[in-house]
Amino acid sequence: MITRVTHQSTQRTSLANLQANLSKMSDLQARASSGKLITKASDDPAKTADAMALRKEQRASTQYARNAQDGVSWLTAADTAMSTSLGFLNRARNLVVQGSNTGALGPEGREALAVELEGISKALAAQANTTFLGRSIFAGTADGPAFTETTPGVYEFTDPKGIVERRVGAGTTVRVDTDGGKVFGTNSDPAGVDPTIFAVLTDVADKLRKNEDVSGALATIDTRLSGMLSQAASIGARTNQLTSAQENLTNKIMTLKSDISGVEDIDLPLTIIELQMQEVAYKAALGATARVLQPSLMDYLR
Repeated sequence: MITRVTHQSTQRTSLANLQANLSKMSDLQARASSGKLITKASDDPAKTADAMALRKEQRASTQYARNAQDGVSWLTAADTAMSTSLGFLNRARNLVVQGSNTGALGPEGREALAVELEGISKALAAQANTTFLGRSIFAGTADGPAFTETTPGVYEFTDPKGIVERRVGAGTTVRVDTDGGKVFGTNSDPAGVDPTIFAVLTDVADKLRKNEDVSGALATIDTRLSGMLSQAASIGARTNQLTSAQENLTNKIMTLKSDISGVEDIDLPLTIIELQMQEVAYKAALGATARVLQPSLMDYLR
């Protein structure tokens, strides 16, 4: 059977081929100008899904990295407060040792020690109420300061309620606050269990003025020093954990960025070559179509 090919059908076929070439060339031009292999989901549904999954993971990793940085800032503030407090407390211990030598000090000497110890107590209270972005670093999830001065020199510890954590992975959290009770004590009664360092120093100052023995306070001060050193070590360990997490997350984000580029971005040299080849093909098709569309004598006779 012989299929009849008319001039009109040839024209339609030529125009359809020309349009297809033009459409492909337009797609290549869009890719070359945008640098993206996928400009809409229909371009490649499978790769679009891959890109979306990678971007979701990238967003999560970026948030984890921000959390880690925030945690480092919390712990840095705590470390600074701890270092300052250790300096104050070591000075206080030296003063208490001096005050224990009752026979070597007169009233003026004892008063001078008492005044300095009261100053150290206030300075330590200021460190205990250190804040980061408006939140106390020693009060857990509680609002307000870790220690509240109820009467001059007397500070009440605030129940921390809960701990402050930062999530740095799908199943990984790191504590970023520090238990103020373990650092400075919890009991405002200097003779009670776990007395605050403020209560102890205020009590020593009172006893110095009364010319009473203050050597018993040394054991409590040493306990507080030990607690501070222990918490300082914990802060250092957690800071290292967060710093390590930051480094790992930074590397992961860079890898994900590369993976996303591999899915979405074009191979520019290859795309340019394909575009040039398509332009040649389009020009050839354009020339052939122009010849097909030229009217013949038979067109006029019909």
